[in-house]
Formats: sequence, C-alpha cells, structure tokens
Amino acid sequence: MDERFMRMAIEKAREGVAQGGSPFGACIVRDGEVVACAHNRVWQETDITAHAEIVAIREACRKLGTIDLSGCEIYSTCEPCPMCFAACHWARLDRVIFGARIADAAACGFNELPISNREMKEKGGSPVEITGDFLRDECVELFRSWRGKEEGRTY
Repeated sequence: MDERFMRMAIEKAREGVAQGGSPFGACIVRDGEVVACAHNRVWQETDITAHAEIVAIREACRKLGTIDLSGCEIYSTCEPCPMCFAACHWARLDRVIFGARIADAAACGFNELPISNREMKEKGGSPVEITGDFLRDECVELFRSWRGKEEGRTY
C-alpha cells in the first residue's frame, strides 16, 4: 500500500510542475483510503506556507471536519521541512513517509533548513513515526526533471 500512495504523491508533484509549480507532492491516507492529495502551491498562491504537506493537511482537516488527523499517514515526495514536520506533529498524524531528503531539495537551490525530521522528532519528543528514503530515486528524479525547466523557481 505504501508504494501506491507514494506514487500518488509523485503524480501530484508532476501535476504541480506542469502548472508551473515546484516538485513536491503529498498524500494523506486513513485506513487505506486517500483523504487528501496535493502539490506544492507556493508560487500559484503567492503563499510561502503552501507547501504540499500543508496544503494536504488543510484539505484533510476540512474534509474530515477536524484538526486532529490521528489515524492518518502522510506520504511526501520530500522529507518535510521543519514547518511541515511541525504541522504533521500538531495535526497528530501517525506517520510520515518521505522519499527525497531535505539535502536533495537544498542541492536544487531551495532555501532549506538542514534539520531532519528525525532530529525534530528526537528534540521535540514527537510520537510521529518516520519512514524515510521511500522510493527515493523516483522522488529525487522529480527534482532532476523540474530543474531542466525554464520556469523552475526555488524559494
């Protein structure tokens, strides 16, 4: 099941790139059912907080009518930045599954803070379970294909 949902996040990232956005996608799942799937919308919405994970969390909360996403997992094409990991923690997501690493995003020019999810979990005492490097090569490829496009902008 993990592979299916990560591939959905990858497709959402591709969709976002096709719309002139950045190469990030996220999918939130509860009990094997997709609750929300989104791509990064920073440039489209002129909102620096519109990362794929944040957009997906907002959609999931609206759909479920709650800010408590206990019982849900998030699949993200890239390791969530500190803002996104904090949002995953505050939303009480059970698990974060990510592909590419923060360092991969930084290598493409994104203004990343080099603080890993594991470090945040440890220092903050978060119960969120973390599974990293899942389909990593495919997720890193999103950066490579995006980087070749003229409109590819970082932030």
